[in-house]
Amino acid sequence: MTVYKAPVRDINFVINELLDFNAHYQTIPSGAEATPDMIEAITAEAAKFAEEVLAPLNQSGDDQGCQWDDGVVTTPDGFKEAYKLWVEGGWQGLSHPVEYGGQGLPMSMGLIKSELVGTANWSWGMYPGLSLGAMNTLYVHGTEEQKQLYLTKLCEGTWTGTMCLTEAHCGSDLGQMRCKAEPQDDGSYKIDGTKIFISAGEHDFADNIIHIVLARTPGAPEGTKGISLFIVPKFNTSEDGTITDRNGVKCGSIEHKMGIHGNATCVMNFDSATGYMLGKENEGLNAMFTFMNTARIGTAIQGLAASELAYQNALPYALDRYSMRSLSGVKNPEKAADAIIHHPDVRRMLLTAKAFAEGGRAMIYDAAKYSDRMVQADSQEDRDAAENELGFLTPILKAFLTETGLESASNAMQVFGGHGYIKEHGMEQIYRDARIATLYEGTTGIQAMDLIGRKVVLDSFKLYGGFCKKLYKFGFKNLISGKRRGYSAKLIGYTLSWNWHTVKMVARASKNRDAVGAASYDFLMYSGYLSMAYYWAMMAEVAAAKLAEGSSDKDFYEAKLETAEFYFSRLLPRAKGHAACMNSSTDSVMAMPLDRFTTR
Repeated sequence: MTVYKAPVRDINFVINELLDFNAHYQTIPSGAEATPDMIEAITAEAAKFAEEVLAPLNQSGDDQGCQWDDGVVTTPDGFKEAYKLWVEGGWQGLSHPVEYGGQGLPMSMGLIKSELVGTANWSWGMYPGLSLGAMNTLYVHGTEEQKQLYLTKLCEGTWTGTMCLTEAHCGSDLGQMRCKAEPQDDGSYKIDGTKIFISAGEHDFADNIIHIVLARTPGAPEGTKGISLFIVPKFNTSEDGTITDRNGVKCGSIEHKMGIHGNATCVMNFDSATGYMLGKENEGLNAMFTFMNTARIGTAIQGLAASELAYQNALPYALDRYSMRSLSGVKNPEKAADAIIHHPDVRRMLLTAKAFAEGGRAMIYDAAKYSDRMVQADSQEDRDAAENELGFLTPILKAFLTETGLESASNAMQVFGGHGYIKEHGMEQIYRDARIATLYEGTTGIQAMDLIGRKVVLDSFKLYGGFCKKLYKFGFKNLISGKRRGYSAKLIGYTLSWNWHTVKMVARASKNRDAVGAASYDFLMYSGYLSMAYYWAMMAEVAAAKLAEGSSDKDFYEAKLETAEFYFSRLLPRAKGHAACMNSSTDSVMAMPLDRFTTR
């Protein structure tokens, strides 16, 4: 079975030495309580919960899965008991306001918790993870009465939340949705329709489940401009939160899936269910983006988690599996063969997972600082600025890190050879669980179009330009005075190339609109490799400085430098291939007539 050891040393490196969370927390109101001692204590306790409670349930939960019986869902053995410990520990409301029952710590503190939980047991972690999205949406868009009734219970963890968007006839094209909301005399609505792929839509963890549902009111405009957002509880309640009767919402079935078996992915039927509008009428999609962006960052964590767990489990196997002799000479003379970690291709796969895990951690944790600023902003202008910067990074984080997480999981299976394909070792579960991450909350292609279409072209290159300036500023500063100037030079060169290919692509798109769609995936992947290069260059500078100071943690910092060298030498050059594809002929993708697709 898979094992998990929380990477506390690397987390501390990122938040303390690389990103200086302590200085960041001094700039936001909720940061006063987030002292280094407090962060260390919370991280240690979260690590303990992940290692001792959740990790042992990961493989058994996959084997057993969720069971459905006439609308009732039973989660795998141990899942419900683990959630009870979660609630007792006060984990759910860690980063939410004290006035609604939370602990009032910064959003970024919750991210550390989410990484540890998600890597230990992604299926289990989706239950409280979906609640976080509901909590954030209620906090931003709910009335005070809605917050007091629903948000307080969600912060306690005694109620959980979901996101109900997708319908059978439409996936990400929400403009086609048909779910209806009929207004009632008392101000409520009757919700009718069916939603599919609802993660954590039904389970046995909590007293109530609060569904955040997209639906149309009568006479609403067509398309996405006519969508409203509603709170639809599983059980109706009185004004003080006391549960009264069952609402008209029921789980029609659960999906039989490739992975994440321990999480119930539900078909939810709404039959004149009582709902309450959340936010303004016909502005539901904008409000839902609060939930969706939370989920997309959460999905980016799944990519990081897959790389981390894959690396942690493939490394011991590579050290203990003996097969063939090393090409450079015998390494284990007392054995009939050498440990496979001495074979260059095995090292390539291990270092790829290591580089993606540690680079992804730095990327996500830095983005979390924008979440803090967005929630804690003193003005709408500051809030919008932080939200826009986070919005630019979101598709890169979600798509690039899930693609690289899947690659890491595949490489881990390869390290195990045939044993990687056997269920008992757990490698194939990491791959199966990770595969969904590139699909839900918007496929990689959708994220790519969002990045180039909405975040670059429609934004008139403002956010894109600001991000480039950050890369240039770091690059030129460290090109002059840095300890790893070669990395800064490469960073500058790849950023210049990114700018050049982007301008060429957009110029071509002025004559052929398909040019953007044909180039979008390669643009996103280039963006991801370049973004991670920035963080690896930063980490290399910090590590080199620590070694120059004579740090006693020599092995840790030297490993950072060695991994950075691998990234710049072996992974970053992939971006050149994406650049070439980005500006290749659109006809190579679009010219073939449809009838020739069936010609063999």
